[in-house]
Amino acid sequence: MPNHDALMRSIGQLAEAALPRWGLEGSSLAMINHSENTTYRVTPPQGSNEVGGRPLILRVHRPGYHTVNGIRSELAWMRALQAEGGVPTPQAIPGHDREDVQTVPHPSLSTPRNCVLFEFIEGEEPRQDHDLIEPFKRLGEVTARTHLHSMRWKRPDYFERTVWDLEHSIGSTPNWGPWTEGPDMTPARLPLLTRLVAAMGRRLARYGQGPDRYGLIHADFRLANLLIHQGDIRVIDFDDCGLGWFLYDAGTAVSFFEHKPEVPGLIDAWAEGYRRVRPLSKEDEAELPTFVMLRRMILFAWMGSHAETDLAKQEGPAYAEGTCAMAETYLSRFG
Repeated sequence: MPNHDALMRSIGQLAEAALPRWGLEGSSLAMINHSENTTYRVTPPQGSNEVGGRPLILRVHRPGYHTVNGIRSELAWMRALQAEGGVPTPQAIPGHDREDVQTVPHPSLSTPRNCVLFEFIEGEEPRQDHDLIEPFKRLGEVTARTHLHSMRWKRPDYFERTVWDLEHSIGSTPNWGPWTEGPDMTPARLPLLTRLVAAMGRRLARYGQGPDRYGLIHADFRLANLLIHQGDIRVIDFDDCGLGWFLYDAGTAVSFFEHKPEVPGLIDAWAEGYRRVRPLSKEDEAELPTFVMLRRMILFAWMGSHAETDLAKQEGPAYAEGTCAMAETYLSRFG
């Protein structure tokens, strides 16, 4: 297993080796983000005619998370959302072989990596220290349009995506590892969080998975995956999209700051925007705190299984204490 620096060099060399698949030889690469996937900004050489010489985004997928058909399913939905649902998304650019997904090997990596090239779309990431009320109203509208499209979209024959039901979120086969191994998990915290998970399970079983409540969702509307452009919200990074409760998307919007005092107001703003496009029943609105709590527990599990990431190192130390405080509040209302 290569060390981190060697791994990053190998992934960077693989990214360079992928560029000729799109005729982008000689382009410069600048890493934007490395958490699980690794993302680069691609700047074609001056005067290049390939894709108009504009900046592009190259995503190098981590191994073992999605199959080629899984990635193709994501990209197909992103195309359909923009064309049919009125939700602007960055579009994938096929390679010279007309395939969206390019599988590229590197001699120092044990397995090839799947790579996708995307259009670059303009916008500024919203920040927690900004006034987010109006952006959350817009996000509610965008989320509702996404869900309406999801309900009517005919999925391709090759469709396969992650499942975000209770079993695969915080149940016995979790996508991101068991919550019992979250950061700073102690025996003293186990009974409280066990009660929390049981209470959420009961409520979600009553809420159900009817087609108006459960379907294909983005599953990661956190601030880092949003761009504000001329007052509109644009959505990027559908890498976690899959089958789950529609209202889980609301919980993801406050990822990593679910415990902050401004969150109830932001969720109310999200709901106001959502209702402009699609109705929310009283039962739906009553369950919004459950989906905020569900997201918190999924991220708690993710931090335990991804302790090596910068995000887990930054957020993890206080996350258990904050999660327990949220659990107490939740159980006082719904336990």
